[in-house]
Amino acid sequence: MKKQLFIFFVLFISKVSFASFLLIPMDDVSQKNHLKAYGITYFSLERGNKVKWLLNYRGGSFLLEDTEIFRKECTIRGVTYEVLSDAEAVSILEEISSPSKNMDAVLLEKAPKIAVYSPKDKMPWDDAVTMVLNYAEIPYDVVYDEEVLHDGLIKYEWLHLHHEDFTGQYGKFYGAYRRAPWYIEAKQYAETLAKKLGYKKVSQEKLAVALKIRDFVIGGGFMFAMCSATESFDIALSAQGVDICEPMFDGDGSDANYQSKIDFNKTFAFKDYTLIRDPMTYEFSSIDMTRKRKIPKTLDYFSLMEYSAKWDPIPTMLTQNHTTLIKGFMGQTTSFDRKTIKSNVLVMGEVKANGEARYIHGVIGKGMFTFYGGHDPEDYQHRVGDPKTELDLHPNSPGYRLILNNVLFPAAKKKKQKT
Repeated sequence: MKKQLFIFFVLFISKVSFASFLLIPMDDVSQKNHLKAYGITYFSLERGNKVKWLLNYRGGSFLLEDTEIFRKECTIRGVTYEVLSDAEAVSILEEISSPSKNMDAVLLEKAPKIAVYSPKDKMPWDDAVTMVLNYAEIPYDVVYDEEVLHDGLIKYEWLHLHHEDFTGQYGKFYGAYRRAPWYIEAKQYAETLAKKLGYKKVSQEKLAVALKIRDFVIGGGFMFAMCSATESFDIALSAQGVDICEPMFDGDGSDANYQSKIDFNKTFAFKDYTLIRDPMTYEFSSIDMTRKRKIPKTLDYFSLMEYSAKWDPIPTMLTQNHTTLIKGFMGQTTSFDRKTIKSNVLVMGEVKANGEARYIHGVIGKGMFTFYGGHDPEDYQHRVGDPKTELDLHPNSPGYRLILNNVLFPAAKKKKQKT
């Protein structure tokens, strides 16, 4: 066993000759800045160096090649690291490989090319993923409807959608904000863009975007969505050819009895949901649990599921953390009603008190998606106009770690999921 491990490790480091390794611990005691640790790992991958992700070892630690550049970057960014000898590194890998340990070592090979779907004028603090990518110093490109419709996603491995509305109802903000200047301007911008791209209605243009994103995933892409993007994306797919928008959104009436025309076979994650027809209600459908959950803030936590690292590496990677209990946070789509989740979708995080799902994952074609309920893991109830979250105050946020797990996930050496 030791000989095999040593040979494997030599292959791992064959590109550079050096006498030690850097361990970036990710447990709750050692690491000073969990979020920036992901940035160091991405930094290493960008420079052509492979990284070992040590699943379930000290909170999902990273094993890097030891170079002066990486040590310097860790020091500058405030990331804790430990220098290991060859023998110490092999000993850790030997421990991880033991059948009695629920651990595994996954090889990360290449830094994924990242795209964030967002209007160009959106403020960074409107999007938790944009904030944490900036904080972790992980590079990304901003794309929007024009790039998506012109097949711009072909350049990327990972795509993020946040507080977006793919149904053409302008986020269902009509009831509270229809007279607000920002709402009026956003509506005018969306209508102008739709016409520029050759569509009569915003709902038609957004559906075309959703279909392009669907094809991106089916073709092998990774999609990560939060808040209302999770719900509105599936609703748009299921309402193809059906007008679900009331007159204040698209200038004409919705289809009669449109609920009966919804096709759940076209969605990624959800089924059997009822659309909220009232334009004055800040809610898309019965998928969301925000109005039904009745959980006080002091008791609002969700639990991560535990998986076999050796047999289920994908959900194990996506749930790596230094704690299995994550404090909850609200959003337009806060969480998902379990009754509306398809049976082939994996629930990776749930609220024990009422069984609602917070964090789910699935496979579509050759690609995968992850949906994460809520708006900002460190802002319990983010409202329009609220100040941005200062991540310097939350460098060890377990809620934000789940986002960054998804960012690194496409870098993993493709490993066939066992069944």
